[in-house]
Amino acid sequence: MFKFVIVCLALCAFVNADGEWVSKNADQIKEIRRECLKEHPLKEEQILKLKALEFPDETEVRQYLLCTALKLDIFCEHEGYHADRLAKQFKMDLTEEEALQIAQGCVDANEQKDPADVWAFRGHKCMMASKVGDRVKAYIKAKQAEAAAKA
Repeated sequence: MFKFVIVCLALCAFVNADGEWVSKNADQIKEIRRECLKEHPLKEEQILKLKALEFPDETEVRQYLLCTALKLDIFCEHEGYHADRLAKQFKMDLTEEEALQIAQGCVDANEQKDPADVWAFRGHKCMMASKVGDRVKAYIKAKQAEAAAKA
């Protein structure tokens, strides 16, 4: 058992030795969303709601959001959201300190012992209801309008 603990600690040290976490760019996020959609297919109605920035509390949507959070490396199934990474990834035009304060307010230790998808969805819902979420929604709507104008 002790050897197992040492191996786990060594593995954690190795993973963390790769360097500081870096936020993902728009192309990386698109690829992650594509991968997660393949792994967790959604119905057309659910996709339309997500495009409208509505996030229904449904198993498939929760699993998709959990997948994206895991691949963005902003959520861990054992520790939950990493507030510092949330702040860096989604600060938009806010200061990192302000975004961090909002993220910390949305992070919880899952005292309810909910499954990871429910836990991740709860944090996502909180972030999207915040000033950070307002900025993310405005950014996405602007990108959608830009794409529509080009079409």
